[in-house]
Amino acid sequence: MPENLSTPASSVDIVIAGAGPNGLWLAIELALAGVRPIVLDPLPGPNPEPKANGMVGQVIRLLDMRGLYHELGGAPGPPRPIPAFLFSGIPLPLDALPENPMYALGLPQPELLRRLDIHVRKLGIDVRWEHELTDFTRTDDGVRVNVRGPAESYDIDTTYLVGADGGRSFVRKRLGIDFPGVTLPTVSRLAHIALPDGIRSDDGGIDIPGAGHLSFGHNRFDRGAVTFGELEPGRPLLSTMEFDTDPAPDDVPMTLDELRASLHRVLGVDVPFEAPHGPGPHALRRVGKQNTRQAERYRDGNVFLLGDAAHVHSAMGGPGLNLGLQDAANLGWKLAAQVNGWAPEGLLDTYQSERYPAGERVMMQSLSQSALMAPGPELGALRTLFTELLRDTSAVERIAGVMSGADVRYDIGNDHPLAGHLFPDRTLDTGVRVTELLRPARGVLLDPTPDHRYGATAAAWHDRVDTVHAAHADTTARTEAMLIRPDGYVAWAADTGQEDSRLRAALGRWFGAPRKA
Repeated sequence: MPENLSTPASSVDIVIAGAGPNGLWLAIELALAGVRPIVLDPLPGPNPEPKANGMVGQVIRLLDMRGLYHELGGAPGPPRPIPAFLFSGIPLPLDALPENPMYALGLPQPELLRRLDIHVRKLGIDVRWEHELTDFTRTDDGVRVNVRGPAESYDIDTTYLVGADGGRSFVRKRLGIDFPGVTLPTVSRLAHIALPDGIRSDDGGIDIPGAGHLSFGHNRFDRGAVTFGELEPGRPLLSTMEFDTDPAPDDVPMTLDELRASLHRVLGVDVPFEAPHGPGPHALRRVGKQNTRQAERYRDGNVFLLGDAAHVHSAMGGPGLNLGLQDAANLGWKLAAQVNGWAPEGLLDTYQSERYPAGERVMMQSLSQSALMAPGPELGALRTLFTELLRDTSAVERIAGVMSGADVRYDIGNDHPLAGHLFPDRTLDTGVRVTELLRPARGVLLDPTPDHRYGATAAAWHDRVDTVHAAHADTTARTEAMLIRPDGYVAWAADTGQEDSRLRAALGRWFGAPRKA
């Protein structure tokens, strides 16, 4: 237990309420920049409840940027795009795309949390399990946070408070921030199960007598949807989604018999399965009504919202961690810049202006997938048409960009095709991948010019930006100079030989005033 718990009001630059994936990732981003927050969570340890089953999209590149891709279970070598995916259960062929942005890493959320908890402790971050934020008030220079610990209650004076405390965020409610959106009349049931021998198919699905084949992933029927997948060996997951049905009250525990009954309503037959084998915890939950909501603002003075506290949506397509962890990467370096004293004016405001539209895009595509899963012959016809459209490479490219987050482009004041996008990962003539340059979570200027003209301009920002003099290893490829922010987004780019006046402006806009001699 930290020694300072007996202090009536300790002091720290940043307090994070919530030690879920997003809160822990924000703590990592801050620590890399030399700022160590206090992380509070009312649970006794990393939440063991099975939720997300993995990560999909550009977040895999974020893991790679920070050197955690292999530590979290990624295959040797750089991440490789997946050849196919699903949009509302409709096959999405990706292998023909000229630039496939879809990456995936199967890692159950409890295991992700366990590994992140170990990593943040290695970084010297103070994670306080069983310490609950109970209230907070504004002070002249920040926020006073009231905490209830297992032994006593105490206060922390902090400059910034970040609410990473989930969809029912106390921080958001305490601020009085509206959470507008829509609620779909669906009921979802999910459980780990054990299946009898003989009904598994070679493609990862199951064959159900009287109902036919259930493929891996989402399967739509006229009376609902069924999802199946074995993401961990020996632990199949089976779920249903029904529309316009009344769920059991929240205080009535979910049971396997309830899932059996739901499957019978959707499929018209009984599905043979039994309780899962082996140690748990096993998934067994019911979600009545699907909320798609976004906080009207992500910031209120010195208090910020992160991840599910800022937005909730359907889990279809797995966008949650892709969105939330990139929220954390976006906010982390900006908060650290403020604490470290070099943030330019208005930098923290860009968290709202950049991430709010990204949240809107995720809500749009997740609602679209939910709509295409609805029952009715007219939806069946629409799915047939949509399946035909996805034979067009340009349509697949558009959907893949939306689902992966690769279509996110921030307004950074530069019209170069690369500017505002996540940087392109290339191998340099030094043998180093650009991704590896982002490991310290600092700005990077890639200068391929023989006379190092861009590096000379950036010299006055050397304490915040690392200049690398290298070119693309492929000498036949187009070579651009790039200024990359700590979160991996290109803040400025120019074809080799262009004038560099915009570079100085970009350095000032994102990295503050130049260092005085």
